[in-house]
Amino acid sequence: MPALASHRKPRSTRPHSPAVGVTTAALASVTLLSTQSAHAAPTAPPRPTVEEIQKKVDDLYRQAGTATQEYNRAKEATDEQRRKADRILDDVARRTDAINESRRALGSYAAAQYRAGAVGPTAALIFADSPQSYFDQTHLMDRLSERQRGAVADYEGKRLAAAKQRAEATKSLESLTDSQATLRASKETVQRKLGEARTLLARLTAEEKARLAELEREREAEARRKAEERAKAEAAEAEAERRRQEEADRRQQPSTPPATTPPSTPPQTGGSTYAAKAEKALAFARGQIGKPYVWGATGPSSYDCSGLTQAAWKAAGVDLPRTTWDQVKVGTRVATADLLPGDLVFFYDDISHVGLYIGGGKMIHAPKPGADVREESIYYMPIYGSIRPA
Repeated sequence: MPALASHRKPRSTRPHSPAVGVTTAALASVTLLSTQSAHAAPTAPPRPTVEEIQKKVDDLYRQAGTATQEYNRAKEATDEQRRKADRILDDVARRTDAINESRRALGSYAAAQYRAGAVGPTAALIFADSPQSYFDQTHLMDRLSERQRGAVADYEGKRLAAAKQRAEATKSLESLTDSQATLRASKETVQRKLGEARTLLARLTAEEKARLAELEREREAEARRKAEERAKAEAAEAEAERRRQEEADRRQQPSTPPATTPPSTPPQTGGSTYAAKAEKALAFARGQIGKPYVWGATGPSSYDCSGLTQAAWKAAGVDLPRTTWDQVKVGTRVATADLLPGDLVFFYDDISHVGLYIGGGKMIHAPKPGADVREESIYYMPIYGSIRPA
């Protein structure tokens, strides 16, 4: 047995190399990290700056203003369509009553013929599916008395007119439905835009809110500075005009008629007429300062921008359309440098806002949700253009 053992290959007792285990662990770690990276959530986008949030909020308010004008236009169309539909339906009801009256008259003729023991032509007409088809199939009209012919003609005329009115009423009601759908869509758009703006503002930290308020103050200060410059320019122009007028009066003094001759009253110019109307509009607008902005409102307790300008000029006896888009089309276009108190100033490329110029680079307007009717610089927003309503 020992001799057999001497031929066996001795078993190695050297331990395994640790390098193999380390390499395997490293590969496993790399694989695990790669798998985790593949399933890791994407990196969150950087938080927008306060300046970017301000721009976004301003844009949402502007979009809400545009949607408000769409709502105003749709509401005006809906109200007019509803009035038209009501008028047509009232007319249909009156015509139906008239048809029933004519039918009763024909019925009396038919009853008389029936009592006479025969189904006469009038009765046959009453029982026919269609009077016109009955006339087409017979020459019965020649057999009717003059009075009966008149009743039949009256009945047929009223029946055809009522059918036409019913078709018109159906079309009008369909238009009303379309207008109401547009109205609902515009309302939802306004509410969505305002909701997005409120959400953005609600997410601001205290520090961000403070920064936003600072940016707003800087913006208002710049707008006031431009308005003050405009006020100085207007004052200088007014002073120059006063001096020119005084000089003209002095030059005309020698040609003044004798004291015994009463001076003639100068005719009222178009400018003075406009100034009188404008002052009434401005007096009304000043009386609304402090009332809240509410989109779609036309007073008396709240207004949107075009609702305020419409109500102000109505107080001066001038009817303006409801929306900014239609108000900008009336009156006379004027340059910003030529603005007079009472003129309407429109803002943004989409003409979604309007204010009433009061002079000195300022206006009275209903700004936006959360703000009251107030005086403010016209340079607070980008100016689109201006018109003189009357």
